Amino acid sequence: MATIGQRVLNPWRIIGWGTVSALLLAPLIAMQFTSEVDWDETDFIAMGFIFGSLGLSLEFMISRSDSIAYRIASGIAILAAFLLIWANLAVGMIGYENNPYNLLFGGVLAIVLVGSTAARFRPTGMALATAAAGVTQIAIAVGGIATDPRGAFFSSVLGSLWLFAAFLFRKSAEVPDRLPTAG
Repeated sequence: MATIGQRVLNPWRIIGWGTVSALLLAPLIAMQFTSEVDWDETDFIAMGFIFGSLGLSLEFMISRSDSIAYRIASGIAILAAFLLIWANLAVGMIGYENNPYNLLFGGVLAIVLVGSTAARFRPTGMALATAAAGVTQIAIAVGGIATDPRGAFFSSVLGSLWLFAAFLFRKSAEVPDRLPTAG
């Protein structure tokens, strides 16, 4: 890894934040060539906030443990949160974007945020929080089958991401956790 002064330049960090920048630049570039992409300042601010929050969340979670299973689980959980937010903002998970039923998915995010914080981001607690989020999301999806079977299926698939993250967090709890040392 390259260094500048005492700071270490992590290539994964550069790739991650470079990807965030590219994702925000893509619609700006596309708007120059087609009228089908029509973002305004609010869209860029909202997506910048979402991508920035997800990037900072991933950096925070990766710093919590040097367990590969924990880090992968963190990435999957953050991906599940992003997809849940994005789908609800773009078109709505069940039915259409203004369907009040979609507000229930906010509970999934609340469960994982409150559970993770209460567990102090330890692997066993993270496993419980993400499992509860997955079960809740799948239950909401089952309730929405009559309204939108395709949306309910997609929501269930996203719910399975939470459950896979829970499995990996549980696996990481089987190995004593070691925080990375500064150096």
